[in-house]
Amino acid sequence: MQRIYTGIDIGTYHVKVVIATLGENPELPLSIIGTGTSASRGMRRGYIIDTKEATKSIREALSRAAGAAKVKVRGARVGLGGIGLEEIRSSAEVALTASGGIVTEREIERALRESEKRASPKLTNRTVIHCIPLEYRVGGAKVFGKPLGLQGTKLAVDTLLITMLSQHQDDIIDAVEAAGIEVEGVMASPLAASLVTLTKQQKTAGVVLANIGSETLSVVVFEEDTPISLKVFPTGSSAITESIALSFKIPLSEAESLKRGGVTGSDIPERRMSAIIGTQLKEMYMLINAHLKSIGRHRLLPAGIVITGGGSGLTSAAEIARAVLQLPSQVSQIGHLPRSSGVDATWAVAYGLCRWAYAEDTSGRSHTLIGVLSDGWDSLKQGLRSLLP
Repeated sequence: MQRIYTGIDIGTYHVKVVIATLGENPELPLSIIGTGTSASRGMRRGYIIDTKEATKSIREALSRAAGAAKVKVRGARVGLGGIGLEEIRSSAEVALTASGGIVTEREIERALRESEKRASPKLTNRTVIHCIPLEYRVGGAKVFGKPLGLQGTKLAVDTLLITMLSQHQDDIIDAVEAAGIEVEGVMASPLAASLVTLTKQQKTAGVVLANIGSETLSVVVFEEDTPISLKVFPTGSSAITESIALSFKIPLSEAESLKRGGVTGSDIPERRMSAIIGTQLKEMYMLINAHLKSIGRHRLLPAGIVITGGGSGLTSAAEIARAVLQLPSQVSQIGHLPRSSGVDATWAVAYGLCRWAYAEDTSGRSHTLIGVLSDGWDSLKQGLRSLLP
């Protein structure tokens, strides 16, 4: 029986579903066999305001993807995005007495659980989606990598907790399950996108992945191959559309077409249009710049900024990012595929979720999140053939 992996990305404007299966040879570990998209209903800034309407959109996108793939989808991985996402930093220390002074998997798990427990005062109405270890110390000395097997009296850990408003997470899971799909797991959308848009080299050197959605701007910062910060801002490419509509007194639908360059023969000066788009993009990148300053990474990420999401298609997106952030800048691609392939980075979250499912499946579910994030892109850079209509 054909093993399939399904990822569902529920955005404010679109629901995107990717279905992938094992490739025909080791060079192609995953091959996309179906995609589906639908207009999002019942969504606002990445969270659900009408579950029934959201379920209809999810069912529609799933039906299109399953029809293209000619398979029946029973379970899927789901991306969690929107302004409900937030990072919390914590730390913990546990004695190694019970293990005879040796760091075991059990002691590592105990330390991570303790870090979540110590953050509990900050977790009112929030659920921890991911607990990411940033640094381990054994006997007060920093450990490079995992401390498994080391000896000492105490194990300390600093963690990055990626959290979600509990109500928002429950609503998304309810909407997917109401569409007849079992939720096999959830992942923060920015991390899912990073699996197929960033290389190990970029994540090790230091990089920020920025996803310009319709109503949200999310960033995840990597260093030493580990996510060290995640932030979501309540602004996106729809702010550009609204600014164009107000400036030229035109309907939103026309403003959206102009923004995308889909209108020819318009009497609106191109220079004015570029200025409006540029001003809005600059404001977004200034938010990112302020965040990088707050975490001490301002102008200190050698791999620069990689831009993804619907807003990444704007002509000047990379150029303005380079000027504002004073960092190398590029628009992301999935793997090494040329732009002419018709594949764009707006599918990165849904496909990244498939990559996560595949990693867990092939490792007997023993793969840690860090392990998946570390080797996701490199094993898949040749794995995407094409996106089906």
